[in-house]
Amino acid sequence: MLMDNFARRINYLRVSVTDRCNLRCRYCMPEEGIPLTSHEEVLRYEEILRVIRLFGQLGINKIRLTGGEPLARKEVLDLIHGISQIQEIRDLSVTTNGVLLGEFAADLARVGIKRINISLDTLNREKFAYITRRDRFPEVQTGIEKAIEVGLSPVKLNVVAIKGFNDDEILQFTRLTMEKPLTVRFIEFMPTAGVDFWNRDHVLTVDRIKEKIGKMGTLIPVNGDERDGPAERFRLQGAVGELGFISPISSYFCKNCNRLRLTPDGKLRACLFSDNEIDLRSHLRNRCSDKKLRDLLTTALHNKPQRHRMDTSQFRKCQRNMAAIGG
Repeated sequence: MLMDNFARRINYLRVSVTDRCNLRCRYCMPEEGIPLTSHEEVLRYEEILRVIRLFGQLGINKIRLTGGEPLARKEVLDLIHGISQIQEIRDLSVTTNGVLLGEFAADLARVGIKRINISLDTLNREKFAYITRRDRFPEVQTGIEKAIEVGLSPVKLNVVAIKGFNDDEILQFTRLTMEKPLTVRFIEFMPTAGVDFWNRDHVLTVDRIKEKIGKMGTLIPVNGDERDGPAERFRLQGAVGELGFISPISSYFCKNCNRLRLTPDGKLRACLFSDNEIDLRSHLRNRCSDKKLRDLLTTALHNKPQRHRMDTSQFRKCQRNMAAIGG
């Protein structure tokens, strides 16, 4: 069992396989994109698998592949299949923007993915084109339907709630859970590096979202498990799916944080909002021992902060763009 300095059990590694993305979401990337990590600097699949095998032996049992857009990296199915063969990994999932999901859904299920998260902030095609700077909403719709069709479960929609942009769609998203086996998760709008789109006045708090949904019926709590992470889970009476609420702004959840992050260029981060990184790639390329990798993991755990400071005057954005860290 891996523990940090604050007695939190760490069992979850988010692995960003690429900083490339086929969208340009306004709260994530500038319109022109970001300087991309070169092919030589990106971790090779065999390097990622080595890290996961070792970390699995030490207590990591949950892996999520992210990006950028993870499905945009060539031969990503080979990596997923390799991870699925690691005995210690009990939970393997992917976060995607959904654009390529229609093409990949069946193969993802075949190589070991059971559940998937899809980032989707609006159900309106014109608003989608605005927030992502790309007109790809029909592909995302197809991807969601395909994910359900091939039996991925749960299929989660991650909705960044932004006052003045999609607060008028809260009930529309909620109705999806009445009709389809979807989990809709509302996430408070967070500041990210490299863009100036965030404004505290645009934060729609979880309490306000729940108040809106309360007009449709009573929110019934759903008992969670260790895989649920920071989300509070609920459902409405008669719903096929679920609702989730993630509140990094109004009610920080760091006391329960169980995760580490591995960036595309091989940096191990213990907190999304801390620029403290451990360089694994250089050691991997120098054929370091397993003991050295264990020592680096121990250092990362030692450096994991007790909490972010997003709700205080001490907070500052991390220096790396979200796509370069992993969403």
